[in-house]
Amino acid sequence: MSKYESINPYNGEVFATFENPDKQKIEESLRLSHALYKKWRHEKPETRAKQLHEVAQGLKEHEDELARMMTLEMGKLLKEAKEEVEICVQICEFYAKHGTEMLKPQKLNSALGNSYYLKQATGVIMACEPWNFPLYQVIRVFAPNFVVGNPMLLKHAHNVPSSAALIEKVIKRSGAPEGSLINLYLSYDQLADVIADDRIQGVALTGSERGGSSVAAEAGKALKKSTMELGGNDPFIVLDDADSEVLRNVLSDARTYNDGQVCTSSKRIIVVKSRYDEVLHELKNVFSNLKPGDPLDSSTTLSPMNSVGSKEKLEKLVNEAIDNGAEVFYQYPEIESKGAFFRPIILTHLGKENPVFDKEMFGPVAEVYCVEDEDEAIALANDSSYGLGSSIISSNIKHAQDLASEIETGMTVINGRWITSGDLPFGGVKKSGYGRELSKLGLMAFVNEHLVIDVTDSNK
Repeated sequence: MSKYESINPYNGEVFATFENPDKQKIEESLRLSHALYKKWRHEKPETRAKQLHEVAQGLKEHEDELARMMTLEMGKLLKEAKEEVEICVQICEFYAKHGTEMLKPQKLNSALGNSYYLKQATGVIMACEPWNFPLYQVIRVFAPNFVVGNPMLLKHAHNVPSSAALIEKVIKRSGAPEGSLINLYLSYDQLADVIADDRIQGVALTGSERGGSSVAAEAGKALKKSTMELGGNDPFIVLDDADSEVLRNVLSDARTYNDGQVCTSSKRIIVVKSRYDEVLHELKNVFSNLKPGDPLDSSTTLSPMNSVGSKEKLEKLVNEAIDNGAEVFYQYPEIESKGAFFRPIILTHLGKENPVFDKEMFGPVAEVYCVEDEDEAIALANDSSYGLGSSIISSNIKHAQDLASEIETGMTVINGRWITSGDLPFGGVKKSGYGRELSKLGLMAFVNEHLVIDVTDSNK
């Protein structure tokens, strides 16, 4: 696919189309962003930190416009779209406030001489981002690299091109220098050519395992550093001593936020036997009370999926699971709509022999497992090729922290579902990718740790 289209998943309306850039546009973008990198090399990060604060203000001022466009393009509830903008404002403010301090030289203790390392920009970053959080996925790469001094080229998902254009416009109008972020509607072949260009020094991707493998191969072939934030099949472990009110509150949107289209959402709900029935009925209560409708309407609580294609892919996976022994505890009634609505479903009895056992269900599907004890829960949690996020619901915080250290994952939330913030690192292990975004770790993703050491005294 090379054409980028804005298609409203609620009514199927195509409201914008964008073509791939020509070679001249790509070359101009590379030249401009690389020239900005060279300019930034002679400037202090304090200037960019101030500009990033202005970007945060620009996002805040355009919250309604940005949120509405995200809802129109990929179907998320307008309330959730506004929350996404607010998270992005917080991320920009975090790096605007703390980025300069985090970029100060790091002193080293060495007997060989007075030594430290500088934290320097490396060059233009190529970012490939997905549709499920059209603004957040961009900002969590853009904000830290802006402070560092790495300009960014953006290849967004094919179904959110209008959001990509709006993001670029808002950032530019907020005072960011020309070339700070350039949106390009690249084909896959064009993307490979851009990655290979000498002016690109890093590649950041959030997306599917297949997409990550392809882009990582191109980056590796060109000897470019990359970070990969890929899929997840996150375990949500409910222990014997889980507080019922906490459990109820967390389950209220653990599988329905963003219509379940979150890489870190709680896909595998692993419950000790004593709490199994309670969890099933709490989930059924959540699912059965959802109200499908226009995601722009504040009364809607069940939005369409991002596209008809995604809905059909999820339906195929669910049918495959059922055909191979999974049981349906509950499924939402038929929805009369031409939109891309998937009926939320609760599946049980998914054995390891089920071909869907190690696949990511990207949508409002709850896979609920019953285990004898927490040892079996941890073993099941780790029995996955993914390792992005996880949750533990327990009243014993110290014990939950001990159990968290046994899970093969990049993130664990105790008594909550997935969470994100500018000051918290985001990333996973195994087939969920490598590298970290956000926090100081994300700031350092594409930084040159440049050693400087004075050995004058040793040569006297």
